[in-house]
Amino acid sequence: MENAILKAENLSRHYSVKQGLLKGEAMVQALADASFSLYPGRTLGVVGESGCGKSTLARLVTMIEAPTAGQLSIDAKDVTDPSQKSALRSVVQIVFQDPYGSLNPRQRIGSILEEPLKINTKMSGEERRAAAVAMMEHVGLRPEHVERYPHMFSGGQRQRIAIARALMLSPRIVVLDEPVSALDVSIQAQVLNLLADLQDELGLAYMFISHDLSVVRHVADEIMVMYLGRVVESGPRDAIFAHPRHPYTQALLSATPSVNPALKETRIKLTGEMPSPIDPPSGCPFHPRCFAADASCAQSMPNAERTDEGQMVSCHHWRTLAAKLA
Repeated sequence: MENAILKAENLSRHYSVKQGLLKGEAMVQALADASFSLYPGRTLGVVGESGCGKSTLARLVTMIEAPTAGQLSIDAKDVTDPSQKSALRSVVQIVFQDPYGSLNPRQRIGSILEEPLKINTKMSGEERRAAAVAMMEHVGLRPEHVERYPHMFSGGQRQRIAIARALMLSPRIVVLDEPVSALDVSIQAQVLNLLADLQDELGLAYMFISHDLSVVRHVADEIMVMYLGRVVESGPRDAIFAHPRHPYTQALLSATPSVNPALKETRIKLTGEMPSPIDPPSGCPFHPRCFAADASCAQSMPNAERTDEGQMVSCHHWRTLAAKLA
């Protein structure tokens, strides 16, 4: 395997929020101690419930926000270093969830695609337009449509345009934040196939953020499961789906729709809501909703341990659960 393009070590992001006139400020732990790597030609799938920290992680990786703590590096260069940050911005690009909201309705498609080149390069107008036309064709759209406006395209076509815009600066890392969740199922498959072809052709490293485990199973090489801002389990895709070790991972997978009637009996129903990140539970953050929790889970945070299948799992009782499933 090639060396990692991006490495994150104990990455954290906290926000200070006002609670009211007499209550002062509180600290929201949106992301805590996340460690992972991105490799050329491979996809890291990030999954979890809404509010688990997926979008915060995307903002840090794309350098929209700086981490509160931890280290984030691209090609061994610290992204928080002011002397490196501007040069590294073109290395990472993002495709957002909503193809309707991510494109300026007042701009023609050609202008939208040329804008990154206009800001970050010294290319002439003719060179920028030629690059935009070529990229339209690259993502499966007709080149002559560069003069159209976004509202003249379907949702799937708009997402292709968003992908084209992300590739204009020849990035090496692309963050895909729920890139197909707003599309029809048939269109989802087309866009996923396009992303796979582009990855094979350009050697791109993807961070694929999604709540749809069936899609993640199709596209990801590695999977990272998050809960309340923390990584609770990570590892190879096949190991995660075949041998989930964390109770939260098991609950997520049991909720995935299946055509097999026998699997309905194994559904794990979580009780309660995800706790507030302003006042997270003591010990393991998942213990108030966990079917395997005991008193020790509320007292201490579990350390990440490696399983025989290659996952890293943060759970006091994963060995006991694994023995029951064996």
